Amino acid sequence: MTRRVTNDRRDAPPVAAAAEMRRSRPTTMSNALHYKSNLRDLLFNLFEVNDIGNTVLGRGGFANLDDATARDILAEVDKLARTTLAASFYAADREPLRQDDAGNVLLPAAVKQSLQAYYDAGFGALELGEHLGGPGAPPSVIWAAFELIAGANPVVAFYLFGSFIAKIIDRLGTPAQKRRLLAAHVAHNWGGTMVLTEPDAGSDVGAGRAKAVHVADDLWEITGTKRFITNGDYDGPANIIHLVLARPEGADAGTKGLSLFIVPKIWVNEDGSLGDPNGVRVSKVEKKMGIKGSSTCELVFGDDRPARGFLMGNVHDGIRQMFHVIENARMAVGMKSAATVSTAYLNALGYAKERVQGPDLLRAADKRAPRVRIIEHPDVRRMLLSVKAHAEGMRALAFFTAHLQDQVELLGGHGGAQAAEIDCLNDLMLPLVKGWNSERGYEQLGIALQIIGGSGYVQDYPFEQYIRDQKIDSLYEGTTHIQALDLIFRKIAKDGGATLQALAARIQQTIESAEGGDDLAAERAALARALGDINGMLMALLGKLGESAYHVGLQGNRVLLALADTVVGWLLIRHAAVALARAPKAKAADRAYFAGKVASARWWTRNVLPSVTLARKMVEASDLTPMEVDEEAL
Repeated sequence: MTRRVTNDRRDAPPVAAAAEMRRSRPTTMSNALHYKSNLRDLLFNLFEVNDIGNTVLGRGGFANLDDATARDILAEVDKLARTTLAASFYAADREPLRQDDAGNVLLPAAVKQSLQAYYDAGFGALELGEHLGGPGAPPSVIWAAFELIAGANPVVAFYLFGSFIAKIIDRLGTPAQKRRLLAAHVAHNWGGTMVLTEPDAGSDVGAGRAKAVHVADDLWEITGTKRFITNGDYDGPANIIHLVLARPEGADAGTKGLSLFIVPKIWVNEDGSLGDPNGVRVSKVEKKMGIKGSSTCELVFGDDRPARGFLMGNVHDGIRQMFHVIENARMAVGMKSAATVSTAYLNALGYAKERVQGPDLLRAADKRAPRVRIIEHPDVRRMLLSVKAHAEGMRALAFFTAHLQDQVELLGGHGGAQAAEIDCLNDLMLPLVKGWNSERGYEQLGIALQIIGGSGYVQDYPFEQYIRDQKIDSLYEGTTHIQALDLIFRKIAKDGGATLQALAARIQQTIESAEGGDDLAAERAALARALGDINGMLMALLGKLGESAYHVGLQGNRVLLALADTVVGWLLIRHAAVALARAPKAKAADRAYFAGKVASARWWTRNVLPSVTLARKMVEASDLTPMEVDEEAL
């Protein structure tokens, strides 16, 4: 343990006090396991707010998973994440990926050890249904496990994508495709990718030029180059299954002409055994700012040998099919940001409780005043509350959405008539989870680093790596502005605002029902103002839309962030109400935890919700000036 300065050394001369202050610098983080999970808050979201023990577990497709088993699974994943998975966090950043003579990507040994430990622990089928050998866990539990893994080591979390690809083949593949692929895929923990982006197309997926030529039945040959492919190649699994968007010869231009193909790295014979290498080659491994241990590849299909693949489901419905994968990836990105901010907060909090520097501000003029821990300084308190409230808000937003996904599954799944209303609400939430978590996450990680000062800028502490690893979250799987356009045009305007109104009605119910009683009256009043501002903001934008769609382009991000700020405020108030109800009978540790939930809600309504009013005023006063500035003047 590091030595700490006590506050009773008022007679110590300044030089001696300064020397002791230097010795008091926390050093326990250096070369230690970085990850600090928040299993308590995860369980609070799952079982105390969303009440999945009564509303989800033991029902429908989750009938054989009970409360105790779900908690046990998460406890075991938490233990693995904090130890074995976190152990390769630094190696994933500092030991470069390599390629062998054949071009195969070789992972750092520590990353491979973490992956193997995950599979050895029996978690390879965690997100699979019982018919595929999994526990039949609901989305909430699966996402909770993902948060723990992504917070401990996002690189490792990415390499676990193969099991989700198995779910997609199980959902969309033909019976013959499933017979050929799934048993070996699941048994041997094959890897998986989603292959959309091309060098010249970028986010404009419909401009892709990769081609598909029909061979026979559901068999096709793919040619073209794809870029920025996460997990594009690595030496852990025996095989990697690529889900590739390509355009069949003669198909329409744009996204509607794309089809989805199952393209194995190693050909899979009809009986599930492995055949010869397929025509998929790594032409480049990207050198990146962060998540360096994640193999981001440029892949060339069909240049040296045919790249054979199966048409998914033997139907030409590529972009709709791929959106099953895209939506999962967007949720994962938002969860990754939440996980990173959470561990950054807990690391900063731990440092602030130990680091001794400067006197209390009220005694700043007293040269003999004892030095205090930095957690006692007002500016540090302000920053800690900001990161704490955002970490809890990101988690609340993500698990509110995950619980919607639970309900969709119980009501018949995506596309089911009974699930339609909840399914639409889930669709509305996804750009908020992805866009808001990633944008606010980057901001809050900077604040977390600021809390510990210069030490946060060096590699003895994890903060600089957190920032580098997280920044990608606002870029891939659709930039923040793509999320904003999706929110406004596809999720709000497309149904005339009906789904947004349904969400607003839930928020209004919290306001009118006096949830949380008198203790949260001021917080509900602030929420009511913010909800009114959101309505005013959208009405103003709708009016401007008649002049030009550029208004949405200029104000879309502001709308997304303000709407999410308001939704998170609502969720934090609901969490605070649960905490207030439970606190009187709680144990001491839980009473402190519950007090923290109330503090987060109060901080949010005083420091974040007022910005929604400002955002409304900015939208109302906005014009097209940025588009009128001559390009040469920029």
